[in-house]
This record gives sequence, structure tokens and C-alpha cells, in this order.
Amino acid sequence: MIRLSSFSTAAALLLLAGCASLAPPAAAPVAGPALPAARADAVVKEAWISEQIPDAGLDSLAVWPTEDDGAWLIATAKAADQLVVFDADTGRHLRTVGGPGELPGQFRRPNGIAVWADLAFVVERDNHRVQVLGLPDLRPRGFIGADTLKVPYGLWLQETAPGELELLVTDSFMTDVQAGVLPPRAQMDQRVRRFKVQLDQDGSITGTDAGSFGDTGEAGMLRLVESIGGDPAHDRLLIADEDRRVGSTLRDYTLAGRFRGGSLPVFSADAEGVALWDCDMDSGWWIAVDQLTPTLFRVYDRVSLAPLGTFTGAQVSQTDGIVLYAAGTPRFPAGALFAQHDDRAVAAFDLRDVARALQLHGHCLP
Repeated sequence: MIRLSSFSTAAALLLLAGCASLAPPAAAPVAGPALPAARADAVVKEAWISEQIPDAGLDSLAVWPTEDDGAWLIATAKAADQLVVFDADTGRHLRTVGGPGELPGQFRRPNGIAVWADLAFVVERDNHRVQVLGLPDLRPRGFIGADTLKVPYGLWLQETAPGELELLVTDSFMTDVQAGVLPPRAQMDQRVRRFKVQLDQDGSITGTDAGSFGDTGEAGMLRLVESIGGDPAHDRLLIADEDRRVGSTLRDYTLAGRFRGGSLPVFSADAEGVALWDCDMDSGWWIAVDQLTPTLFRVYDRVSLAPLGTFTGAQVSQTDGIVLYAAGTPRFPAGALFAQHDDRAVAAFDLRDVARALQLHGHCLP
């Protein structure tokens, strides 16, 4: 969820407010028809829920596979300006790193996070940058976008060539945050920033600004943008727009940044985390978060985006970030879906349980 926090007056002009504080819209809703009242098709019990970490403000998640065939679950803690590491098989709290500041290894309002190989990319909203850290030591390796980003939130990565990545970062800067005034229409083509990331053999990391995108029409405009997920096999980006004045939803873009002309039906609450469950080139599912109590997980066909069902956990609520890890671990041989729970904990769902509950069939399932 995009929320307002207190900091300097100058920075406040750029910060994005919570959706509930925004003024009524002038335009009619532009997403698809509103979904019916939230009611899950199934309840899937969590495999585990971690201990609570009060006041951390846990938000987004990433998974890093360890050498012992296990995995770490890494969460951003936006209120504590830290990263929190959990064991992905048990939910045990392993370590906490960072603290408030602008120096390497410090954070200000870390939000989105993604892992590529042995690197963690962390979006820092209030330091206006992406910080790159090495794994497993989580030592800082460099910064990207500090001269370009304004109010960054979410990110997505893909490899474009050996040693080269494309990094997309959502940027939800505002003209007047208190009044909920969006930037001028001409600036709405800057809602997603693109960077070319070079990974050199000497360990250095270089990020080059490669432009931005965002539709400036009513139907495809990204008003309050945070989460983003991609599917290179089908040339698709799903980008969450949390502006309830026009209906919070996921908008369908190409990898080149062109709005396809459609959005998913309006969610009941905020459209939050989105994750691809990839079976093969032509099969799989998208899982998206509808930020309710309990959290409603919406499942869609990978290719057609047709809705296939919904589920809740027994306890998980008010989820921001999710991450899906299909590679498998000793505890979750068919993979797991991990979700943030109520800003204070993280939880795991066995993908086999999700598939059984919604009667999903694919060769990636046992």
C-alpha cells in the first residue's frame, strides 16, 4: 500500500499519499467492471507464519537459494529502514541488516526488492535510488538511479544479454501529495523508469538510464503505481495502479512499455503484489493480491488473464508484497508462495495446496 510518512517539506511534495486521503475523481473509472464483493473460492492454510516483528513495516519479498538447497526469504522493512532475512522453509528469523541513513548499507524507506543471481536490488523510496547488495553477505555493491528516480516503489528485472540486465522501477511522484494532485498528463509517461545494468567481471555494477514509459490516455494511465511483474515469454508487464478514484487494478503493458488496451477488473481494495507462476512457455498462472482482511489472492490464466479463482489464508491479512518460488526446497518440493502479513510477519503457502484448492493443472505440479 502506498502510504504517507513524515519527512522533509521539500520531499513531501514528491511523496505519494495513501489512497484513502485522495480527493474525488473528475474522470469515470477506466478499468474493467468492478469485481463482486470479495469472497474466496477456497481457504488455503498457511504452511507457516513467522514470528512478529513489531514496528518493522515489512513490505516486499524476494527469495535467494542457498548452497544447501534451501532458500532465504528477504523482506524489506520500510518503517525500520532495514532488510529482514528469514529461512524460507521454516520462517525462522535469521538476521537483520541495515538501518536509517544515506550511506552504503543504510536505507530510507526500502520498498521493492528483487534478487538476480547473487545480487539483491532494493528500492529506497526516500533515498530515491536502487541499492544493490551482494549475497550472502548483503554488503553494498552500488547504486542505480539516484540522479533520476523521484519516489520509487516497485521493480522488476530481466536478463537481456550475458552480464546485462534490464531494470524497471515504478516511480509515483506527485505534484501535490496532500491534495492528491497527479503530475501533469505530459509527465505521466515517466511512471516506469528503465535502466540498463551492466555486471562487469571485476564485480562492479553500472546502471544507465534508458528512458521511461507510461500511457497518457485515460484507460492506460498509471496513476498511483507500485508493484510490477513481467512475463518475457508473452511480452507482458502487469503493473498495479492503486488509485481507487478510478478503480485499483492491474494494467496490461508490453515489455516495451506500450499499454495493450486492457486492465483487469477493479479490485475490491488495493491491487498490491503480483507474481508469475511459470510452468513452461505456454502455461502457468498469475497471482495478485487484493489487500483485504483476510488477504484475497486472485489467480489468473497466464496467457488470457482469465480469472481462475480466489483464495485466502487462514490468517494472512493486509498483504503488500508477495513472491513465488517455484524451484522447490526440502519443505516445499513443488515451490511456495510467500506473503507479507499485516506489516509484522511473513507467511508461506505450499503451491501444491493452492493447486488442489483451485483445481489447477499443469506439468509443473505433482
